[in-house]
This record gives sequence, C-alpha cells and structure tokens, in this order.
Amino acid sequence: MKILILTQYFPPEVGAAQNRLWNLACRLKQKGAEVTVLTGMPNYPKMRIFDGYRKKCYVKENLHDIRVNRCWLYAGTSKSIFPRLLNYFSFVITSFFTGWFRLGRFDYILCESPPLFLGISAVLLKKLKRAKLIFNVSDLWPESAEKLGLVSSRFLLNLTTRLEECLYRSSFIITGQTKGIVQNISQRFPGKTVYWLKNGIDLASYENLPSKDVSWRRESGFAEDDFVLLYAGILGHAQGLEVVLKAADLLKNNKRIRFIIVGAGPERDKLVKMKDALSLDNTFFFDSMPRPELLKIIAGVDVAVIPLRKIDLFKGAIPSKIFENLAMRKPILLGVEGEAKEMFIEEGNAGLAFVPEDEHDLAAKAELLFGDRQLTNNLGENGYRYVSRMFNWDSIADDFWMLLNA
Repeated sequence: MKILILTQYFPPEVGAAQNRLWNLACRLKQKGAEVTVLTGMPNYPKMRIFDGYRKKCYVKENLHDIRVNRCWLYAGTSKSIFPRLLNYFSFVITSFFTGWFRLGRFDYILCESPPLFLGISAVLLKKLKRAKLIFNVSDLWPESAEKLGLVSSRFLLNLTTRLEECLYRSSFIITGQTKGIVQNISQRFPGKTVYWLKNGIDLASYENLPSKDVSWRRESGFAEDDFVLLYAGILGHAQGLEVVLKAADLLKNNKRIRFIIVGAGPERDKLVKMKDALSLDNTFFFDSMPRPELLKIIAGVDVAVIPLRKIDLFKGAIPSKIFENLAMRKPILLGVEGEAKEMFIEEGNAGLAFVPEDEHDLAAKAELLFGDRQLTNNLGENGYRYVSRMFNWDSIADDFWMLLNA
C-alpha cells in the first residue's frame, strides 16, 4: 500500500498536526505501508524558514525511513490577510507541481486540513495519481474562521464553504480529530464515510521520562515548593489567554503560585503588554522550544492550564496539549466545555474544569489544587491511566490500518 501524506506542517516543526502525522506515518510504515510525505519548508510557528532550509526550492530527506519531500512556500510574519493567504496558496501551487512531477502513484493521499485550501492540490493530485483521497479535518473551516471573527467577508465565506463541500464530496474517507467534527460532517454528508482519527500519545516515548523533575525549577529561579501552572502552545486568539493573566492578577498576593506561558503566536505581544500593565511578577513568558526542552518544563510544573474562548464552536474541541501533559502525569485545569470536559474531567477524572474566560473560577480552582497537593497528584495519575487506555497511538494506528484494508 502506497500512502502520500500531504501537509503544510511536519517535523521538525512542533504542534498538534505535526505530532499526529509523524506518529501515524511511523506506525503505518511499521505495518508495511510505503509512506511518503509532501510538505513545506519548516517555518511554523515563527513563520521564518528554519536554518538549513532557507533559499531552497526543494529538499528531499529521509526521517527514520519516512521519505519526506519539502517544497518552497512563502513565510512571513505579517498578521494581515494577504500574506497569510500567500502563505497558504504558495504551498498549494508548489505542492501540486512537486507532487505531479517528482512523485509517483499512490493508493491513498491523506491531506491535512487546515489549511482548507491545500485540498485543491490534494484533489488535483488524486486525479493525476489515480489515488483515493482521505481528507483529514482537524478544525472545521470556514466555520471556525467565521465564529472567531477572523473572516467577515460574506463573499469569502461563501466561496470557502463551497470549496469545503467540494472537498468532502471528492473524498473517499473523511477523518476528524474530535467526535464533534465527525458528527458535524456526518450530518451534512450522510453518504460519506466519516471516521474519528483521534489524537493520542506515544507511550514508549514517556517510559523513561520523570514525571517530577525540579532541575528546571532551579535553573529558572523557581523554588522547589512553588506551585507552578503551565500553558504551553500557540498564543492565538482562540485560546483566550487573557483569562490566565487575569487569574494571575487575582492570585498575585500568593507568592508561591506561579504561571508559566510557553510559546509563540499572533497574540504574544498583546499578552506581554497586558502582563506589564498588570505588573504581574508571578507570570513568566518563554519562547517556543524543542520538544525535549518542553518536556523538561512539563516535568517541573504542577498543573497544566488549557483554556479556549467561550463559544459554541469549541464545545467539540479537544486541545492536543491535553495528551502530553496527562502522559507526564500532570493534572489539567480545563477551560473548555463540551466534549473535552466530558471525556477528561467527568470520565477520566484527570483534573478540574473552570468556566471558559472566567478568571475568578480559574483562580479558585488553582487555589484549591495549591492547597491540596494529594488531590493534584491523584488527578495526574488518573489522567495518565486514562490516556494510556483510551488514546494510545498504537491502538489508534491499528484501527486506522484496519479501515484502510477493509
């Protein structure tokens, strides 16, 4: 079986899509599939091409026996709509011509969305390569863009909606990262095969990692008895990270509670200014970093904070950062309603929920865990057992492989 994974994002970049596709590719390879990746020059999240890839139009490399083909795309730091569209469409064009002229035929093309526009390249390559299209939806576009206020033009929304529908109809299988995404697409396209391809964890990669490590605290100037809460991920509009800073403001008289924010994104400058305006000496920002360094930070904190804005769209969201923190036995303070709360709080008992965008509730839950370290440890252990049982990448890949061979 020959499988092409078409994605704008892939390691050495870090992120949910990168991690998911890497784990899936490696396991499909182990099962005997011939896996090829077609992706862009790594640049995410800082939107600058990584060293070693700059000024190159095409790079072919081998990552643990996975053949990776990288082609040029436009990467710029501007937040305006035109440069962002140029980033997306430059890869649509270069990926199509790279796939057409440099790659052979495939049985399946698995296309990662968003960006939704990459589906244009996928459909064209599907026809040229006589392949079946698997369209993987990790976020519903353009619905997300509209509800988040990122796109207001009715013309653009109608145009992208028609593109979305065309891509779904052209797909052999549609996969979704959450039950909510799967249900949404199934209701709109009842004749299509829609499959829950969930995120997960690679248990083997955590076996020799300590769940508690104070070395990072010492190196960073934190006391061993500080109660440290971590947010690590994209600093974007959807996350609503103002709630973390407002909660830190409410708790700044408690000198033992500390908040750590790790990552990059379009809201970072705004959040740093907000921290300065509130004079928060209990909140610390760190740049994005390679995964081994991030795991060291996770091992050194007490709790992970995972917020999203309070809109109905996110009731079906499952932030991928949940998995890594629970795999490290860190309980979560989850500011997400709906599917994620039902699974990880109510069923998995892996942490506490707070009302999205409610800093008073977040501060109260943080104080509760600060005052009860045994509860904190118990929730972390619960979370590890839950993701080990329900979100193990080996089992996820086994089920997906059976679907492809059905």
